[in-house]
Amino acid sequence: MAQIHFHISTTDRVLLDCGAADVRDLTEAREEAQLVVRALIAVPGPEDWRDFMLHVHDDLGEEMYALPFKTVLGRMH
Repeated sequence: MAQIHFHISTTDRVLLDCGAADVRDLTEAREEAQLVVRALIAVPGPEDWRDFMLHVHDDLGEEMYALPFKTVLGRMH
């Protein structure tokens, strides 16, 4: 079991995750990352999520995985 953190960035800011999630492996970390992104974009609001990036870091601060929000959002209609 590993602890991971989900940090969010745009071109002009970074939001650090002070909590941690427990995952078994990189596959579960990727699944959790997609769930986090889906939860954030599901909240109604003025935010344009296309330029956001979710960074998954291990408990040592090393980036394990990065997920652009636009890959979860899909194409704009």
